[in-house]
Amino acid sequence: MAQNVILVLSAPTGGGKTTIGRRLVERDGAIRFSVSHTTRSPRPGERDGVDYHFVGRETFEATAARGEFFEWAEVHEHLYGTHRSEAEAASREGKDLLLDIDVQGGLQVKEKRPDAVLVFILPPSLEELLRRLEKRAGEPGFDLRRRLRTAMRELDTCGSYDYTILNKDLDEAVGQVRCILEAARLRRVKGGVLAAGLQRRITEWLRKNDVQG
Repeated sequence: MAQNVILVLSAPTGGGKTTIGRRLVERDGAIRFSVSHTTRSPRPGERDGVDYHFVGRETFEATAARGEFFEWAEVHEHLYGTHRSEAEAASREGKDLLLDIDVQGGLQVKEKRPDAVLVFILPPSLEELLRRLEKRAGEPGFDLRRRLRTAMRELDTCGSYDYTILNKDLDEAVGQVRCILEAARLRRVKGGVLAAGLQRRITEWLRKNDVQG
């Protein structure tokens, strides 16, 4: 049986990948949003088990030591990871899996699943990036300069991703990601498999109708 599609969305801080990912899941019922584990504190409005699984560093590190994470990384002094149960749940449900993760995790996923589709989301401008980051200025430990330096390193990996999308218009960006997902679904079913199935049907028809040729 063909494996489900794993779609990875990554972006420099403030790129808008989470918003795009959530909108995509709302529009496409055949993909599951992977809920990551993290050691950071919840932001206003975030819910445990919905936006993230919020855990202590000791718990996270113990889980990682047992090899239970599909990928994990440290970002802005906090740990983030995708538990293997997310991929297992998607498989049970017969759904594709959307990972909203940083570039370190994205490249780990590509190593383990070379067929995974990696999409890098870019903010439209520095001014828009700064505007989005201003909304997070009240978070504990927020450091704008550090965020921008991290963004510089993350931008270096853009060329390692399969696709790059400029998030200038949200609806357009979501539509582009959905097109990539649909293309990946078509790629998942190998043309040779489809051709072989048609050949079997033709052979059966010829045999049944006793046609020479």
